[in-house]
Amino acid sequence: MDISNLTSYYNIVIVGICLCVGYILKNAIPNKKINRFIPLILGGLGLVLSIISNFKNLSLEVVLVGLFSGLLSTGLYETFKNLIKGEK
Repeated sequence: MDISNLTSYYNIVIVGICLCVGYILKNAIPNKKINRFIPLILGGLGLVLSIISNFKNLSLEVVLVGLFSGLLSTGLYETFKNLIKGEK
């Protein structure tokens, strides 16, 4: 299965915003129960940001870009955290 086509379904600005918001949520709220909701929050935020930025050309692709970008930021954060801490 070739997943290289997914690279066209993200927006780097939305990924960056969601990454920053996720980092703030993870570190500003000491309650560990919020951690399981961070992907849901970032997926929703990515969706909202994508719809706002493409409101006149709304399509299913816009929805996919938003959701994928929000969830991508979650995976990106976890990858960087593991690389910095040296975890496997």
